[in-house]
Amino acid sequence: MSENIEGEEIADETPVTESADTAASESAPEVSAVSGGEAVATTKYRNKFLQKLDNFFGISKAGSNFRLEIIGGITTFMAMVYILMVNAGMFSSTTPLITEISNVTEGGIQSIVNSVVDWNLGVSYGSIYIATALSAIIGTMLMALLARLPMAQASGMGLNAFFVYTICLGTGLTYANALVLVFVEGLVFVVLTVTGLRKMLFNAIPKAVRVAIPAGIGLFIAFIGLQNAGIVVLDTSTKVNLVSLNLLQLPKNSAYGVVIPVFITVAAVIAMAVLAKKGKKGAILWSILGAAALYWGLMGIGYAWKDVACVQLFDNFHMDNPGTAFVSWGKESVGQVFSKGFDFSAYLAVDGNNGGTLTLIIITSALAFCMVDMFDTMGTLYGAAARGNMLDAEGNVPNMNKAMLCDAIATSAGAICGTSTVTTFVESSSGIGAGARTGFASVITSACFLVAMFLSPIAQLIPSAATAAALIYVGVLMMNCVKEIEWTDAAEAVPAFFTVAMMPFTYNISYGIAFGIISYLLIKLCTGKVKDIHPVTVVIGALFMLMFLLTH
Repeated sequence: MSENIEGEEIADETPVTESADTAASESAPEVSAVSGGEAVATTKYRNKFLQKLDNFFGISKAGSNFRLEIIGGITTFMAMVYILMVNAGMFSSTTPLITEISNVTEGGIQSIVNSVVDWNLGVSYGSIYIATALSAIIGTMLMALLARLPMAQASGMGLNAFFVYTICLGTGLTYANALVLVFVEGLVFVVLTVTGLRKMLFNAIPKAVRVAIPAGIGLFIAFIGLQNAGIVVLDTSTKVNLVSLNLLQLPKNSAYGVVIPVFITVAAVIAMAVLAKKGKKGAILWSILGAAALYWGLMGIGYAWKDVACVQLFDNFHMDNPGTAFVSWGKESVGQVFSKGFDFSAYLAVDGNNGGTLTLIIITSALAFCMVDMFDTMGTLYGAAARGNMLDAEGNVPNMNKAMLCDAIATSAGAICGTSTVTTFVESSSGIGAGARTGFASVITSACFLVAMFLSPIAQLIPSAATAAALIYVGVLMMNCVKEIEWTDAAEAVPAFFTVAMMPFTYNISYGIAFGIISYLLIKLCTGKVKDIHPVTVVIGALFMLMFLLTH
């Protein structure tokens, strides 16, 4: 395709608008009347294939051109490709080190005790890497061809944490069981979108809770990032604390290996902020790559010094063949939702678990998945479209229902591939900011993910110190919504606060939503504002209460 755009064809791709300072030429667009009676500039191309692409995606009608769409598509990919490494790392961690501070001498000198947490979802890094890439390709291509919007999709941050830490580790369901919940969520989302029930459910969630959800998720994933980086650690007295960076008190043979990863994570977050402030595209990706290079360089120095952590790192490191990831994906992920997903025997074998508790977990978890995905997608679509002045005269996102349908289908397809909920990425706004206006940009983004799918061994070079920085920074970005909360109104502030605070404090996204909705209902009831309560909100609140009383 690039060959068709290079050379003489580049002149043919640039549409002429009223403000363009362009002389008449054979490539100048013809002006034709649309059904509404408005004149719209259309470009005539000598290349018939380019003409068909322009007509299908409406590139020139949107005031864009192929060059801007390609740049926008690549920019979006650069801004969100970190999800391949972060998602794979989150799912495949099998023996994370939980660093605990303990006083071991009378003088109170602190030592670091690393304890291994025994959990394993049964999937490898390469398997989830492929599943994440494939789901991103499917979701983004749906956006390109069905909704024809410059929006990209992939496994959503926050929702993947909910999948791993709440559903699998929290409830005891297996990886395949959790995929069933995601698959069902996608099907429910399809029904809600097609029937119009999505709008009713959206209106039933209190605004204070709805606005606060992204912020709560942001704090939650930032907390996970701080833990993965070893910055926040367990403490025997205060439960959590800052890792000791005192070089005089840390064991001499491992102090370097403890401090360097922390330094790199903090430096990477600062780099992301600086690059973003300067308007550099792909700030997250470039900072991750820079942090990875710095990490291996500094840890290499530690290896030369015989630092224990550094020696273990290099001695245990190996890179797999690119084909290994595909083999692992075939064995561990694809189709697991059908082959093993409906087998809940492992959950039911645990004392205290029964069919009733399983039913409530499935209902409440699927509800949480659906609500978070729906509100996150709707907010992203509106925000990104508004940034590119793409909203229609009524302030609506063009092809909104089709975009939501793409999200729903991609979620179910992602579950079949073996990954968590697929959602529209807010990073799409970076591509729109670079000039993308149509679905052709999404085609370019999908193509980039296709290439990246074969580079999984290179992704193994990205350390958790770098991906943890992405988690922290994305958490920062998701806090933007708190400015919309009416903090001076207690009836609004308390539900919003519960929603935001309970997610990281309880290590559970659904608990935050539950506390927000329940507190909202109780405040309205006690202040005599029963008429303000939507009946569907009562049903949702009752389901959450049942979850707490019967499953927790």
